[in-house]
Amino acid sequence: MINYKEYISVDSSIRFGRPCIKGTRISVYDVLGWLANGQTAEQIISEYPQLTKEQIQACLYYASDKERMIRVT
Repeated sequence: MINYKEYISVDSSIRFGRPCIKGTRISVYDVLGWLANGQTAEQIISEYPQLTKEQIQACLYYASDKERMIRVT
């Protein structure tokens, strides 16, 4: 399992504090949106060659962890 904290950071001066892939301005939400729209990791990397499969996977782990913490009433 990938430790997403190695790949994801939150900085209030970047993208209004949204979680982003470290060293980029690409937000976790951008990556999740691309995946939700049917793009593969390979397609995303071909468009954004600075990204790696591990970073994309870290976005999924981040979302999974956030979902686990949400309490539905």
